[in-house]
Amino acid sequence: MIRNVLPLFAAILFAAPVSAAPTVVELPTVPLTINGNKLTAEVARTPEQQMTGLMYRFSLKPDHGMVFVFERSEQRGFWMKNTYIPLSIAFVAADGRIINIEDMAPRDESSHLSAGPAMYAIEMRKGWFAERGIRTGDRVSGLPPPNP
Repeated sequence: MIRNVLPLFAAILFAAPVSAAPTVVELPTVPLTINGNKLTAEVARTPEQQMTGLMYRFSLKPDHGMVFVFERSEQRGFWMKNTYIPLSIAFVAADGRIINIEDMAPRDESSHLSAGPAMYAIEMRKGWFAERGIRTGDRVSGLPPPNP
C-alpha cells in the first residue's frame, strides 16, 4: 500500500511551485514636497521593509514612491533584484538635501551608491525627478524622523 502512495506523493510534491513571490504589502504613507512638487511615499523603516522595497510590483500610482528611513547617515547602496519597475532614486542627507540621483533599470543587480552619507533614499518612477527639474542640492520637506 505504501508503494502505491509514494509515486502519487512525489508527483504532487514536485508539481508544486518551488517559490512564489511574496504578497505586496502597502506601507503607511507620508506626503513629501521637493521644489513645490508633491509626492506620496510609502515609509520603509524596518530592515525587512527596506530589503523588500518596491520588489514584486509592476506599477506605481502617479506621484507615488517609497522613502527609506534609516537610523544613521552613512553611504547607502541599492539594487533592483526582483524589481520590475524602472526607478530613479534620490539619496538624501539628514538635513533633507538631495546628495545625488541615480536611474536604475529593472532587475539590475548592480549597486547604485549614494555620493555621501545618506539618512534617506526616495524611489520614484524612472525620470520623475528629472521631469520636474529636481536635482542634487534641492531639499525635501516632510521627511519622517530618523529611526530610533
